Amino acid sequence: MSQNTKNPDNCNVNVALDIIVGKWKSIILLQLMFRGTKRFGELRKLIPEITHRMLTSQLRELEENDLIKRVVYPEIPPKVEYSVTEYGQTLMPILNEMHKWGTAHQTHMAQKNGELRNSL
Repeated sequence: MSQNTKNPDNCNVNVALDIIVGKWKSIILLQLMFRGTKRFGELRKLIPEITHRMLTSQLRELEENDLIKRVVYPEIPPKVEYSVTEYGQTLMPILNEMHKWGTAHQTHMAQKNGELRNSL
């Protein structure tokens, strides 16, 4: 761990979290990382719970932070594709570790809740 991460005043965890936190951003990134370039409608089918407006908003934020690339093809009707940038790919190890932690946390909480029920 670097010296800056040991000092909470200089920690940039919030910077990272501000960029990737949100119910949908990690799901969008993972869909694009594992399934490759997708059009808007394809993403809507892969994430049926997300609204059109929310997907648009989240894609714009991810694009503004250079995590995904939006390519518009000069066709009628316009064809738009989204893909993860090379920079966005650098999040893969972080998302993998967060997945591992989330899985471990679910197990931990299930065990804790089981212990609570057994003690009642």
